[in-house]
Amino acid sequence: MELGFHLPIFDIDGGTTAIAGELARVGEAAEEAGATWLSFMDHYFQIEPTGRPAESNMLEGYTTLGFLAAHTSRIDLGLLVTGVTYRHPGLLAKIVTTLDVLSGGRAVLGVGAAWFEREHRGMGVPFPPIAERFERLEETLRICGQMWDPENNGPFEGKHYQLAETLCSPQPINRPRVLIGGGGERKTLRLVAQYGDACNLFASSPEDVAHKLDVLRRHCDDAGRDYDEIRKTVLANNPRPAPETRDEFVRAMADYAKLGVHTAIITPTTGSPAAWIEGMAPAVPQLADLG
Repeated sequence: MELGFHLPIFDIDGGTTAIAGELARVGEAAEEAGATWLSFMDHYFQIEPTGRPAESNMLEGYTTLGFLAAHTSRIDLGLLVTGVTYRHPGLLAKIVTTLDVLSGGRAVLGVGAAWFEREHRGMGVPFPPIAERFERLEETLRICGQMWDPENNGPFEGKHYQLAETLCSPQPINRPRVLIGGGGERKTLRLVAQYGDACNLFASSPEDVAHKLDVLRRHCDDAGRDYDEIRKTVLANNPRPAPETRDEFVRAMADYAKLGVHTAIITPTTGSPAAWIEGMAPAVPQLADLG
């Protein structure tokens, strides 16, 4: 099992002027630890599940990833996850392509149906009903796939999006892997089976994740997809690990490793995330020993 780091909080010790330097140190610490994944949220406002108010610091996700691309050299970079409503899909494909080119082929497209209505209303971004958001998500996945196909620069005609051309030049160095976030059994996991290279589930319990993976396997069977091709990742915050509980965290992940989960993603929530990551670094070889 591999380890990834996900940073949802930008209230950094030292204030706003300290953010850039700390994030550079985060990238260095994550790579030194041997982690394989580094991500941020894609939100305009801070979200309540972090325990902080909406007024807390929140950086724009892809700009932040571009900064980290210049301060890392090995680790995969993505957002967990881009809300489909935030950017037109053609622009999204171009943004992720740019990240991939400038990072040397390390971009991952993390995407989902979006949920935080307040930030949409606050920023004047349309927030359609959930059924429409899922329709838009599927069209976005199709558009990105077409834009990352160098043999197909033709039009795209969908219900919600119409593109006269799907020209994307340069093409990505590595076609970005598509990680679809969420555990919805009827829609989200079906989209994973059809379009995803990876899924991301909440590690609420091994039993729950086992059930979700069984549902995913059935969707793969229906779609004629090889279930084993899809990387399984979990956001492991139940309970939230910390350097002082690192060994307990690794023991808890053993049950998920047995289910075939490839990557456990954990979230520092302190004002000094680089030091927190350094404290969690010994978990990388411990998790690797789980298989």
